[in-house]
Amino acid sequence: MTISVDLLSNPVFVLGSFLVLIIFHNYLHKQPQHGKKYHPTGASVFHLLTNYNKIHDYMTDLAIKYKTYRILSPLHGIVYTTDPENVEYILKTNFKNYGKGNYIRDMTSDLLGDGIFTVDGDQWREQRKVSSQEFSTKILRDFSSITFKNNTIKLGKILSQAADSNQIFDINDLFMKATMDSIFKVGFGIELDNLGGNEEGVRFSRAFDDANNLTYKRFVDVTWKIKKFFNIGLEAELKKNIKIIDEFVYKVIQLKIEQMQMSKDEVLLKKEDILSRFVQVNDNDPKYLRDIILNFILAGKDPIAISMSWFIYMLCKHPEIQDKVAKEIIEATNVNEEITDVADFAAHVSEGTTDKMQYLHAALTETIRLYPALPVDSKVCFSDDVLPDGCNVNKGDVVAYMPYAMGRMKFIWGDDALEFKPERWLDQDGCFHQESPFKFTAFQAGPRTCLGRDFAFRQLKIISSVLLGCFVFKLSNENKVLSYRTSINIHVDGPLQVSVSRRSGFQNP
Repeated sequence: MTISVDLLSNPVFVLGSFLVLIIFHNYLHKQPQHGKKYHPTGASVFHLLTNYNKIHDYMTDLAIKYKTYRILSPLHGIVYTTDPENVEYILKTNFKNYGKGNYIRDMTSDLLGDGIFTVDGDQWREQRKVSSQEFSTKILRDFSSITFKNNTIKLGKILSQAADSNQIFDINDLFMKATMDSIFKVGFGIELDNLGGNEEGVRFSRAFDDANNLTYKRFVDVTWKIKKFFNIGLEAELKKNIKIIDEFVYKVIQLKIEQMQMSKDEVLLKKEDILSRFVQVNDNDPKYLRDIILNFILAGKDPIAISMSWFIYMLCKHPEIQDKVAKEIIEATNVNEEITDVADFAAHVSEGTTDKMQYLHAALTETIRLYPALPVDSKVCFSDDVLPDGCNVNKGDVVAYMPYAMGRMKFIWGDDALEFKPERWLDQDGCFHQESPFKFTAFQAGPRTCLGRDFAFRQLKIISSVLLGCFVFKLSNENKVLSYRTSINIHVDGPLQVSVSRRSGFQNP
């Protein structure tokens, strides 16, 4: 018997089949469970699909009712939690029992392969060890800081032209281009020049972003494997985008390998970029290098651009906080003379000056609390278990914690949880203080704690201090309420239209 492509693309057929599976699943879960206690059922995967465009707010509303709840699925149990004790248990206390598993790897491997975000066990430990060594080197730290600053200067010059012409522009688009340029320089050692309009770089970036979005849709589409088999619908789109990604990345990798094999130059072998250093570890497997780098791009490009876009949006909505941040930046950089060029101001920005910017750090962290780049992080339970709240999870269940929802929980942050309040991160002396990583989960916790946390904050502080030291930002429509676009990461939905003016002390040349 064959099933036509038209039938598989028919939403009535797909939803009807899905409902039959849900009914069967519900029947099974109503059977006696020998005294086991399970979390309350919040919804089904069908409800997640119908609320897809506002899925994180929908899941947050469920979390307000239940700190932890189950989602019915025809494939396996799904548990979502905002309980810090449960989060600590799955990320640290019983870490070995919760990992990516075959389910999550199947979902993400077409894009991310066997990179650090998709693997467990020895593969994960090997990549974690090498990555940890690289992130801790002074060479990478210095090289990345110079790269971040140079690309921020390029971005600042574009903003200077916009200020002079009273132009309204999409700052989100510029952040995405600038961070992709920075990550390619640090990751591959090449100039992508998205900001300059390089056609090949823009094509790669667009394909990567689209592949990211299409991959996430697999988590709520139980028919994705069928669509992939027949190469139809969103899966056909994903395949085209991954082809563009692979063609570009493999070409870069091959050039890098040839370059390094032909040269015995000690300086070249000690190059600062990530790819050069991983080639020294394994130059015989381009697929290994491809997966490493794409995982690095996912971790380093989207979260930085996303956080900067939400940060500027929040500062525009709270101009008094924007002024306070800018005042601290001016004082920390000790810029007394009249500045006529972004590069002149950037010359005053260093690791020493950004370390003084405690309020900036607090404002960035507060933005990430409300808009964490990764809004949901899923693990697979490897064997039957009982969480700290006394409820059971079964082998094969997906257990996910929700940084987006957790940032909005009053039982975690107090009655002002929904307010943008940088002061919550400062002690009585105005110094930044960190919260428990099981409460502020944007960078994970336990053995899988994000290796790039300091790397990310260094880039965020450099971009923020240069741009806010030179410019005042305003929304083109001050009444606009920004929403997110559902994806692996929590992208701004649509353009973020702003205008800029030169800050006092930063004058026309």
